[in-house]
Amino acid sequence: MAAPTYSTCPSCFLSSKSSFVGFKRTNFGFESGLRGKPVKWECLSLRYGGNTGGGVLERLQQWKEQKKRWEVRCTAEGIERGMLIGRRGREESKVSVPERFKVVALMACVMCLCNADRVVMSVAIVPLAAKHGWSNSFLGIVQSSFLWGYIFSSLVGGALIDRYGGKRVIAAGVILWSLATLLTPWAANHSTVCLLAVRAFFGLAEGVALPSMNTLLSRWFPNHERATAVGLSMAGFHLGNVAGLLLTPIMLSSIGITGPFILFSSLGLLWLTMWTNGVTNDPRENYFISKSELRLIQAGKADSPVNDGKLPPISLLLSKLPTWAIILANVTNNWGYFVLLSWMPVYFKTVFNVNLKQAAWFSAVPWGTMAISGYIAGATSDYLIKAGFSLTLVRKIMQSIGFIGPGVSLLCLNYANTPVSAAVLITVALSLSSFSQAGFLLNMQDIAPQYAGFLHGISNSAGTLAAIISTIGTGYFVQWLGSFQAFLTLTAMLYFLTAIFWNLFATGERVF
Repeated sequence: MAAPTYSTCPSCFLSSKSSFVGFKRTNFGFESGLRGKPVKWECLSLRYGGNTGGGVLERLQQWKEQKKRWEVRCTAEGIERGMLIGRRGREESKVSVPERFKVVALMACVMCLCNADRVVMSVAIVPLAAKHGWSNSFLGIVQSSFLWGYIFSSLVGGALIDRYGGKRVIAAGVILWSLATLLTPWAANHSTVCLLAVRAFFGLAEGVALPSMNTLLSRWFPNHERATAVGLSMAGFHLGNVAGLLLTPIMLSSIGITGPFILFSSLGLLWLTMWTNGVTNDPRENYFISKSELRLIQAGKADSPVNDGKLPPISLLLSKLPTWAIILANVTNNWGYFVLLSWMPVYFKTVFNVNLKQAAWFSAVPWGTMAISGYIAGATSDYLIKAGFSLTLVRKIMQSIGFIGPGVSLLCLNYANTPVSAAVLITVALSLSSFSQAGFLLNMQDIAPQYAGFLHGISNSAGTLAAIISTIGTGYFVQWLGSFQAFLTLTAMLYFLTAIFWNLFATGERVF
């Protein structure tokens, strides 16, 4: 049988300009016209033999192939078969910011508020101490009262996060700590006991922030982007120090003690309105995420077993040396961090006799650079992982920088003679300490992805206890010896010893 060919009825196409004017594409096919009029397709006839009219069908076949390629290309971009069906289809047709970037942006904002609310008290305590006649030793007790509640919520909050997810837990935390922030000036004027109780409640609410951040980002980001995401979120955390240290003195002098507390508590409630509808615990639950982004996230991380809601045996977690490496790293990190956070304004005022506003500026600069260095640490860590370095080696490199660098800087701080040189050394110490974010902070998800929240709670509780001791101990050391030198040296030695333990026993492999 002869191969079929197509011919056309000549009368259908006879005119002064016997050619197609053009085709226009529709959602459902193609429509052809001659001088704007439809072509009489019914005049096409099928023959066997001959080859008349083949050019017309060849052009039609080419247009059909182009249409098919267009549909395939659009499907890859999230538009199925050239038609937008449903709300998600409409979202995917637009060039928009990936959902995981929105998550990390909101997380950076809440971490900024978390730390700003802490720092307000570190600055406001100077006029409060002058007003109420508090000694340096009692001042340390007031500063540490935040940690009394923090030590308990880290453990309980970590377990709740593993079971219910970070979204709801951190939302509840924001509500409670914003309320406590608002009540702080009233409590200070009422009685010292009331002030200590409110600050402890404040710490209880804020203890869920870091475990929530760690768990949410581990679910929303592939492994090769996780350190950068944590670095961005922690950059917000450190910028909260800058905001608190710079804005609080201005508002204290213009509005009074209540000003900064009202401001930051209001911002927390404003953030909550965006968080409630903008984030889910898992990217698979998000209605607006594109298929391509979801595939990217899922392909970039190993499958973790679903948590059944039961707590792991604490004896099992504590039986492994990598767990103790994380716990000791958290202890040392919190020890040094809270000494500098709570005592820097007092340090510059006591040692160099600068006024409160100048002390705030000297104290704020190191935290600003820490935000930048934290991002650099995360990006460097992800780069090394992509380059083929083992996860264990990357974690050890980052943590070594995060401990040895601050230890050396604090030893040099003992010999600083001017506030500028002291600010430079503190800046170096805090900038290098931010490399710990790509060390022990991420290592919890490495060794125990199923129980990372609970492990974070255990290590953070131990670290909070160390922070309480260091914050109170600094006050007693300064009152006893009359200088910060001895305590700075002790903190540096702790950095060095923990760095050695970390390099001996830490691992990036899964243990639990």
